[in-house]
Amino acid sequence: MTSQKLTYLTAYPAHLQAQVRALLAQNQLANHLRNKYPQVHQIRTDKALYQYVQDLKNASLRNGDQISKVIYDNKLHVIKNALGTHTYVSRVQGNKLKTKNEIRIASLFKSVPEEFLKMITVHELAHLKEKEHDKAFYQLCTYMEENYHQYELDCRLYLTQIDLLGEEVWNTDIDRN
Repeated sequence: MTSQKLTYLTAYPAHLQAQVRALLAQNQLANHLRNKYPQVHQIRTDKALYQYVQDLKNASLRNGDQISKVIYDNKLHVIKNALGTHTYVSRVQGNKLKTKNEIRIASLFKSVPEEFLKMITVHELAHLKEKEHDKAFYQLCTYMEENYHQYELDCRLYLTQIDLLGEEVWNTDIDRN
């Protein structure tokens, strides 16, 4: 297991990667995540996801752009190698330029703890104000969710579990389409 690359953890320090390798070698990474996050959220439909995102936006980014569409995307992770995307389309309507914002969340977030869903949602909402992944972007993420960085790390552990062991951690009988 020590020779396998921890793709989702390359930016993290060697000592943390060593801890993850030890958990993987003992087949304990999934148990670690289940103990830390025992419950999965109940936001299963695109309509419920849209409302969830709107509620987070209204709580933290009242002056942010409106979001026209929020959906779970079952092709996102495979095609774009992304967990979520924020896109916007500008159209001319009369003499005005209108922008429509869309957020797509990878379907694998249908069966994870709410903390992971919140992390990816906060990340995509932050792109409404900050386009680049810079200091201001991450400050906005932590403003919207103070535990953003911890949730991101734990989500990366989950992705590592799936990547290296091919096993999901929580209930997998939820429809992802």
